[in-house]
Amino acid sequence: MPRRCLRLTVLCSAVLLAWNAQAQQSETPAETDAAAVAPSAPLKAEKAEKAEKAAAPAMQKVEVKGSGYDPRRDDTASKMIVSSEEILKYGDSNVTDVLKRLPGITVSGAAGRSGGEIRMRGLGSGYTQILLNGERAPAGFSLDTLSPDVIERIEILHAASAEYSTQSIAGTINVVLKKAVKTAQRELKLGVQGSDVSFSPSVNVQLSDRDGNFSYSLAGSLFRYDYHYDNPGLELGYAPDGRQNLLRRTSGTGDGRPEGINLSPRLNWVLAGGDSLTAQFFFNGGRSNHRNFSRAETALGLRPDYDTNTGSSSNHNAFGRSDLTWMHKLDGGAKLELKIGASAARNTSDSLQQGFIDGSGLALERKVGVKATENGVSSTGKYSAPLLPGHALSMGWDGAYTEREEARRQREAALDASGARPPVNSVEGFDATIQRLALYVQDDWELTPRWSMYAGVRWEGIDTRSAGDTYDEVNQRTSVWSPLLQTLWKLPDTKGDQVRLALTRTYKAQPTSSLIPRRNTSTNNSQTDPDREGNPYLKPELALGIDASYEHYWAEGALLSARASARRIDGYTRQGLLFINERWVSTPVNDGRANTQTLELEAKFPLRAVLAAPVPAIDLRASVSRNWSQVEQVPGPDNRLDQQTPVSGNFGLDYKTPDGMLTTGGSFNFRNGGPVRITERQSAYTSPRRDLDIYALWKFDAKNQLRLAVSNLLAQDFESTTTYADASGTIIRNSISPSSPQARATLEMKF
Repeated sequence: MPRRCLRLTVLCSAVLLAWNAQAQQSETPAETDAAAVAPSAPLKAEKAEKAEKAAAPAMQKVEVKGSGYDPRRDDTASKMIVSSEEILKYGDSNVTDVLKRLPGITVSGAAGRSGGEIRMRGLGSGYTQILLNGERAPAGFSLDTLSPDVIERIEILHAASAEYSTQSIAGTINVVLKKAVKTAQRELKLGVQGSDVSFSPSVNVQLSDRDGNFSYSLAGSLFRYDYHYDNPGLELGYAPDGRQNLLRRTSGTGDGRPEGINLSPRLNWVLAGGDSLTAQFFFNGGRSNHRNFSRAETALGLRPDYDTNTGSSSNHNAFGRSDLTWMHKLDGGAKLELKIGASAARNTSDSLQQGFIDGSGLALERKVGVKATENGVSSTGKYSAPLLPGHALSMGWDGAYTEREEARRQREAALDASGARPPVNSVEGFDATIQRLALYVQDDWELTPRWSMYAGVRWEGIDTRSAGDTYDEVNQRTSVWSPLLQTLWKLPDTKGDQVRLALTRTYKAQPTSSLIPRRNTSTNNSQTDPDREGNPYLKPELALGIDASYEHYWAEGALLSARASARRIDGYTRQGLLFINERWVSTPVNDGRANTQTLELEAKFPLRAVLAAPVPAIDLRASVSRNWSQVEQVPGPDNRLDQQTPVSGNFGLDYKTPDGMLTTGGSFNFRNGGPVRITERQSAYTSPRRDLDIYALWKFDAKNQLRLAVSNLLAQDFESTTTYADASGTIIRNSISPSSPQARATLEMKF
């Protein structure tokens, strides 16, 4: 960590310790975890303590309220918690399949294929913040490689809070790994998933126990995924007068095998005086092999550079993180939490590309090897105290220092005897350092029993430096002030009606890869398949947001809600398309302002809440989201944010038999696509996506159960189209991704 971050960390620690270094106060580990989850938890702890000292009737009233505490309903900050039971319900093999069923969240791409992008409010790359235990994962880490069995809960934050980074224009998804230790647990899960184009076995183990003041937990998983896919496509071209001048059909296939391991151990000690010390570790490792083939048949117009392309690649990756957290209890309900962490990531990949020309044979042979390392250290601190009646004040810092190095070696065989196309051989390397420091303060207070308010401010600065063999040193320093305000008003004379309002300032930092001016070349370069290059002059996108929601809790487990939000984004980033040295190049550019609006409706309730007669134990849930956006610098129509999902919806039900031995249900997810105009000359289209999943869980006895599921029952193909049009004509590129149903079976055993 740089010296200035270290000095600030030591200084903040000393000030906070000196501020309230008084007698210690005991508190249970469960209360500690709850306080870390919600900004309003210290306030609720204070209210519970006062209730113990109050008269008996008041104490009884507080106890009844506390027993039904629901973070989504009672916290001032808007938040949704997805429990471990909900995460594991369908026996999904990756987290993206879990998230696609949640209200307001969509996953891009074709059903049944990995690598989809997770989005809130329908917004595309980078607008949704993904956290792992409250911290950002390193570059290259994908939630697709994370098994749901190692997750304790998922937190969905619709509006930003000062405690987490405000790089969350659309919202934040925080994945919390297994850590709770209540009773001794030994569990083994053996699973298998398959379809006509894929096969995936998996093993999951969970161990936990407690011995006096020491407890531990270990969640681990092994997986393997064999797949095959087909990708037919079509390219069309038209002259300015409308005459067709290009007709090209493409056929492509791909197959491969990724496999990996997840380990999440946690050690916890309860120290004298109620303090606690926790060591949390996470390791993710894997390797993959992939092969692809594509063939172009040109019936009209110019042939591509290569009629046939083949490729193969292999990848090895490893990521590890360790955190050590000390929780110190102070007088009056105050506490200090200090955490230091370290992370390391390694990634190596090797690829071979070959291009063939009909009648000439092999014309391109390109070998590329990439080695990348990323190491980092981090420090966070948080002081919280109920300094005034009805207030829960907390403040802290969040600092990190990361170093990344990457080396790329390219070698091409000299296959062109004429010398018209000399081989491109290169050895490139770059290194980058990223320094981040954030300071924040927040307060959650209860103005009246029905009206609470949350206010916070966060300053976050990021300093990025990059230097490489093929470009000049790039330095960029940005900082953002983020004032935040949220309020919750429980309407009078009602049992469960409440209104929320949030005002936020958030931003989207540009990833390091977008800032590095290094060229990644395409094989058949064109307007619809260009080279890609970073832009060192990119600035972060800044957003002002407002969120408002109405929630109606009308029975136990029953909710109706409506949420509306709007964002004004300055410095909006889009992909520009340039023609440089006879090649098409795509590079990100800042291009003015964009506006986005969202309306979300949600309902969930047990059937018994609407029918008076005895009914089966059926729970129903439904949600729909409508998103709009406008990009000011792009002419209409369809000048919305690139990749935004206009409409999405979910419907599901669950049923449990009276004896509790069988639980079954299903869900239907819909996400539409439609046309979008990216620039004056570029446009795109994606087809709708519809997913139908069902599951069943049989409990044989208290220790053994079988979980079955079938996903993607509709097996709907996914279609995407890109179009480029200028004075010289129009080019259209169409691609189809077929899909198929997948079946899963998981045997779960406790011992």
